[in-house]
Amino acid sequence: MKFIHAADLHLDSPLHGLSAYPDAPAGQLRNATREALRLLVDRAIEEEVAFVVIAGDLYDGDWKDHNTGIFFGQQMGRLRKAGIRVFALWGNHDAESEMTRKLTLPDNVVVFSHRKPETHVLDDIKVALHGQSFKDKAVVENLAVGYPSPVSGYYNIGVLHTALEGYSAHATYAPCTRSELHAKGYDYWALGHVHEYQQWSEQSTIVFPGNLQGRHIRETGRRGAVLVSVEGGRTQVERLYLDVLRWESLRVDASDCESVADLSRKIGATLEALLAVDAHVPRAVRVTVTGKSPAHGLFFGRATQLRAEVLNQIGIIGNDKLWLEKVKLETGPADTAAAQNEQIEALADLKQILEAATQDPEFLALLERDLRAFVGKVRSEVKEDAPLLELARDGKLAALVEQVGPALLARLSTGE
Repeated sequence: MKFIHAADLHLDSPLHGLSAYPDAPAGQLRNATREALRLLVDRAIEEEVAFVVIAGDLYDGDWKDHNTGIFFGQQMGRLRKAGIRVFALWGNHDAESEMTRKLTLPDNVVVFSHRKPETHVLDDIKVALHGQSFKDKAVVENLAVGYPSPVSGYYNIGVLHTALEGYSAHATYAPCTRSELHAKGYDYWALGHVHEYQQWSEQSTIVFPGNLQGRHIRETGRRGAVLVSVEGGRTQVERLYLDVLRWESLRVDASDCESVADLSRKIGATLEALLAVDAHVPRAVRVTVTGKSPAHGLFFGRATQLRAEVLNQIGIIGNDKLWLEKVKLETGPADTAAAQNEQIEALADLKQILEAATQDPEFLALLERDLRAFVGKVRSEVKEDAPLLELARDGKLAALVEQVGPALLARLSTGE
């Protein structure tokens, strides 16, 4: 017996982070969650699974119009023609109280009640599924403790949307513990809510499949569902990668780079290595440059040029499925104090002034006055991406000077 376990489809949820860029793949951003669901249905039919489990947050919230529900009905209709049943429950995003629009679901789709836990028994394949939907968005009680006892002689599956206390950065809705889940005596727990894949194979097999499609840069790497195979009482879990646009976060160490050209070529090589895996999947990439580099002074304050260099490397690679989300610079000056002091001997006075400035209240007050008007005009998304602007906004001017000082000296030591 085989089934697919998915969760957190967030159907028609917008993807964020690329729309501001002229080369952004607008169509793929708009339809990514739909295409991921289409691939899920394709795989279910291909694998001839007995059923599909969707453990909450099928929808991202109340529909803007009925098109979201119509698309879901179409995909469930494809499963219906293939004789595949679907068992779903509502999570915090699509709780009963959150949804004002509804459409009649195909008869192969069963949604667990929000009133109390219920069991659906499939006698033909000796499977029992237990679950309960969310009535309201903020379900803070432990739903798992109320789930019924397992059906003797059947393969028992618990379906639950939960933070699984201690394993999620998300809101702690329907909190419970692994020991409580094991105590139920079920064979498999199909969980949802946590967007990262996690699995525990202990007394019960407990799985978060992660969300089906990453929606922004905080949801990086491969995304999808799981294929569960049961034979002779043994459970095997295989990950299915179904995302149609993948977010990636690359950290490039610039400690061995002595020029912008060195860094550019290193970033290009890192991007090529990234594309060696799942080359067919389009990528939206954030590049973060790190390390203590002898070229720190050359990099500092050149965000526009560095972005252009990365875009140039993407062009050299010639991959039309790779887009740049943004470039972040987190380098520092190299630990070559003695050599640096020799090079900037003529700047010794400036160095002393910068060191003293962090303790000079009058200077810091003037700096705050001059920066206040400037920072207020900067868009919020730029502030979040620029640590120095964050320091200025938070009034941490001494720390700002401490960071800018070494970079300024490093830049001046190059003769620019």
